[in-house]
Amino acid sequence: MPLTSDQKDRYSRQIALPGWGEKGQEKLLASRVFVAGVGGLGCAAAVYLAAAGVGELVICDADTVERSNLNRQVLYGRDDLTRPKVTTAAPRLSALNPDVSISPVVAEIGPATAAGLIEGADVVLDCLDNPETRVALNRACIAAGTPLVYAAVSEYTGYLSFLHPPATPCLECFVDRTRPAVDPPVPGATAGAIGTLEAMEALKFLTGTGETLAGKLLVMEGAVPSFDVVTVEREPSCKACSHLG
Repeated sequence: MPLTSDQKDRYSRQIALPGWGEKGQEKLLASRVFVAGVGGLGCAAAVYLAAAGVGELVICDADTVERSNLNRQVLYGRDDLTRPKVTTAAPRLSALNPDVSISPVVAEIGPATAAGLIEGADVVLDCLDNPETRVALNRACIAAGTPLVYAAVSEYTGYLSFLHPPATPCLECFVDRTRPAVDPPVPGATAGAIGTLEAMEALKFLTGTGETLAGKLLVMEGAVPSFDVVTVEREPSCKACSHLG
């Protein structure tokens, strides 16, 4: 659908970007994005995806709000303790931008559910915190041919990549499956910075602008600080994606 006058005004600063334009915004308003996990990464990503005007934003998480979440999960407050994350976040995202349809899904992501959950998504954001769930999401995205934006944080360090095999590696080509420490220390700003960059990767892909981190891994060392971008390659014997050739 052509943009309304209100939408042209609302999105004017991003429409003005080279290559974005009204056509890019129309693509964005017709897109469906799946956010897996609405914790520190997912909250930041979802806020900026909603503000940018993604057509449908599916937010999926089975957890409830805990007090220890509040240093980094900016869609929740003290009055939300014990409430489901997605049903708490949904009305706040809707209030941010009524153009966006927010679909909250209370569900565990696993081998038996991942494929059905991401069905119809144009891009999936990995905002998770455990290797088993990441692997299930990665394999569902490979099977569906859906791009996956990977991100992870620990302490002051963050990682980010755009995965779309066979053009790029998949998650299992380079990510260690070792389970991280339970409740690893992390300041909210680390999750916020990387979650926002996840949204940027999705927006570039959906509008066809800029250059994604396809075949690359961004490493942010916040304590130093420094940003490095390194090349990542497909693993020929990868159990998840080697069959793609």
